[in-house]
Amino acid sequence: MGQCWYYYYTILAALQAFTVRDKTFTHAWSPASTTIHQHYRDVLLHHHHHLPEYKASITKTTALYSTSSTSSTPSIAPKPKQLKKKNLRTFARHLEVECWKQPKVRDLERVFLAVSDACRQISRIVARAQTDDLYGVATNADGSQLDENVQGEVQQKLDVVCNEIMLRALCGCSSSIAAVASEEEDEPRTCCDIMGDSAFSVGEYVAVFDPIDGSKNIDSSLPVGTIVGIYKAEDGAAQASLDSFKQNGNNMVAAAYCLYSATTVLVVTLGSGVDGFTLDPDRGVFLQTHPDIRIPDKGPIYSFNEANFHEFTEPVQRYLDSTKAGNGVIGKGCNARYVGALVADVHNILTNGGVYGYPGTISNPNGKLRLLYEGCPMAMIMEQAGGAGSTGTQRILDVNPDEIHQRVPMFLGSSENVYEVDQFHRYYGDAEEN
Repeated sequence: MGQCWYYYYTILAALQAFTVRDKTFTHAWSPASTTIHQHYRDVLLHHHHHLPEYKASITKTTALYSTSSTSSTPSIAPKPKQLKKKNLRTFARHLEVECWKQPKVRDLERVFLAVSDACRQISRIVARAQTDDLYGVATNADGSQLDENVQGEVQQKLDVVCNEIMLRALCGCSSSIAAVASEEEDEPRTCCDIMGDSAFSVGEYVAVFDPIDGSKNIDSSLPVGTIVGIYKAEDGAAQASLDSFKQNGNNMVAAAYCLYSATTVLVVTLGSGVDGFTLDPDRGVFLQTHPDIRIPDKGPIYSFNEANFHEFTEPVQRYLDSTKAGNGVIGKGCNARYVGALVADVHNILTNGGVYGYPGTISNPNGKLRLLYEGCPMAMIMEQAGGAGSTGTQRILDVNPDEIHQRVPMFLGSSENVYEVDQFHRYYGDAEEN
């Protein structure tokens, strides 16, 4: 009988701590485990005539499942290793260095710091849009829907909130910005009007921006973005006059966009190359993760809304047919990618190469994208990264705007891809006119 109790305690040792593959199961003294002990005690007491078989089974089981430690003390899982942070330069430090190297943009250092702060705020708002009831159409205090904006679009709640953030960021950061024009507002506004103080209208620059591009994507948790462009105010022009904003893109001194997606990425050019910065969620600062971005000379991606294919002009239809047939510069390995937000689609093209297109249609020959708020900033970034921006017939940056909300067809991307689009317009566009 003494042997019986020996095997009983051997079973207890095996139950109290054993390892199955990579998972450790630790015995706990509980009513359930006490029942297990009682069961094995009864089995051993009433079936002691099978002790040789039990002994062999127990020896085999103990060797297979017991831990290397003879102690029955519960084991503690090791803490996971902390991920090591890269030693990356901050956006603030990048601005400090670049503005020192380029005295002509030194006054914009605080402006772009404010832009990065605004993008950080918008990133948090976008992430919390559902829980903070920021989805859907914007309404008045009485619950009625806001009027359509100057673009003829119904404003979303996020459009209104993000527009206010960008207005105050650009005008309140310093005395450098005299006036701003927003894609969400009918007319340009002086910074003294926005801030309620005449001291804010003495700057030498004007800013144009789209506070939240692709805001309808928010309801589906898809990427959205912010676009900013900075011009030098024309000599002799009143800071808030239309003439200060009706400049072609060659006069733009700086541009940026911020993508709110799986990560928040800020891409900036100060006229001497393009750099990308990723928001560190732990520190709340942008870190330089994409220094000196260069787009490939040609790429495999074409990004068009092909639902409008039959509305596109003949040059665009022929270009897409040629591309899909593998006859263009892309060759046989072409890939269609379309998110429906300009910032997201252009960022994909900038990273991987290819062409983004939002052409005119039969019903809208000038397309839907705005020259000042979207076309010129994105074209400047593309050209600074070694790419190109075209309307199909001329550089986007060469277009002289007639109004601040002017629309233009838009093709952005790798130089060879955009050149091919231009060639189709040059050949088949003339045929279409005849």
